[in-house]
Amino acid sequence: MMTKFRQWGGTLLVAFLGSLLGAWIVYGWSGQAPFPTSGWNSPPASLTHFPEHIVEHPNFVTTASVVTPCVVHIKTKGGGNGSMQGTLPPGMDMFRDFFNGPDMMPRGPSMGSGSGVIMSADGYIITNNHVIKDADEIEVILNDKRSFNGQVIGQDPSSDLALIKIQATQLPYVKIGNSDALQVGEWVLAVGNPFNLNSTVTAGIVSAKARNINILGGGTSLEAFIQTDAAVNPGNSGGALVNVQGELVGINTAIASSTGAYQGYSFAIPSNLVAKVMEDLKQFGTVQRGFLGIQIRDVDAALVESEDLQVNNGAYVADFMPNSAAEEAGIQKGDVITKVQGQEIRTTPELMEIVGRRRPGEKVQLEINRKGKTQVFEVKLRNSDGKAELIKAAPKEDETTWLGAQLDKASRKELESLGLTSGIKVSKLANGKLKESGLREGFIITKVDKAEVNSPKALKEMLQGKKGGLLVEGVYPNGTKGFYGIEIP
Repeated sequence: MMTKFRQWGGTLLVAFLGSLLGAWIVYGWSGQAPFPTSGWNSPPASLTHFPEHIVEHPNFVTTASVVTPCVVHIKTKGGGNGSMQGTLPPGMDMFRDFFNGPDMMPRGPSMGSGSGVIMSADGYIITNNHVIKDADEIEVILNDKRSFNGQVIGQDPSSDLALIKIQATQLPYVKIGNSDALQVGEWVLAVGNPFNLNSTVTAGIVSAKARNINILGGGTSLEAFIQTDAAVNPGNSGGALVNVQGELVGINTAIASSTGAYQGYSFAIPSNLVAKVMEDLKQFGTVQRGFLGIQIRDVDAALVESEDLQVNNGAYVADFMPNSAAEEAGIQKGDVITKVQGQEIRTTPELMEIVGRRRPGEKVQLEINRKGKTQVFEVKLRNSDGKAELIKAAPKEDETTWLGAQLDKASRKELESLGLTSGIKVSKLANGKLKESGLREGFIITKVDKAEVNSPKALKEMLQGKKGGLLVEGVYPNGTKGFYGIEIP
């Protein structure tokens, strides 16, 4: 038995070696490999075109070092926590979880924290409106640990953006990038202060653009978020989303979470919209937003079939508002807007963002598809009142000014450093009775006519209708006490 096995084994071995020899001879004559290589030795697959502004192998170290000093930590104290609880879909309580963390409901004085981005060397900072909403005190902590009082310049609840300012100069600030050029799959970094951990940097990619997640309450609210998978958590709200070049492409605003912590997706306001809102707030004190005056919906398969549309993408004109700019220009119900200013429109959030970046009175060119035919219309945008003029900013509350002085509630840190329990700070001083008395900026008013004051509003109420001489008492930041007599005409 063993002898037969050895005979057969020898025969098989000779046959196998003969096969190898034959294959080698064939390869020698033909120049082809004897066995398929499955492309093991072929060059790796590559993209036929790679956009120049996208870095294939990004250097996160350089980007982080440039951007981190431009992101600040914002702490607030006041009557509200900025949450939007009760307005969000079940399981998507994004703002509450993103800003304060889960189950952190206000008890007593409300405390909050978030992030902000320095936009200019002289101290303008952009953040989310829900970060500073209802705040009586705003403390801004820079990356180098310096602390400043933040003054609200303007707020825009419809985009959830707010502009604040600190009294500082020569600050590092971010360069604003073009969010329209941002592409799905592109690397981005999120910089902020999650869980009060200052200067945290995370990386991810752009997952989608022009997302409407219905968290701002509808109406004239503007949602066209950049969706990313960069890890963000409570406290990141108002922080920077930047591309690999270190350019600001978005302001981190919300997370989709059922736990209050990061679960895979976050949403940021596009930088092109941020830049427009910031400029409006600086220049006018309110946002100047242009409107077409139409009710729109996305084009989907059901709508294409029911209305016999000839296009599969765009914004469908369902109805018109009173004094509609689009209707006056010749747009009709049933039209599908496919382009604005030559830019292709696939969804309604895209249309809303592009139009929302323009002011009343500006003209936009709309390309529409009407029963299979393409037509072009020029529309002069109007404001929310249906007029082609800029909106006047609502006057600031009288309670924040007094006799030529800009008054702010003194921060807890300032009061504690001076051993005070209450007081209001003279932040700015223009010509008026207080300046004439010799009082200087930075003075903290503690008493007026022996009565303690703890807020500008309380002071205005106390002095309502009062005339004649008053004694103003207080202290300067260096501890020097001051007493000033003024005359109210």
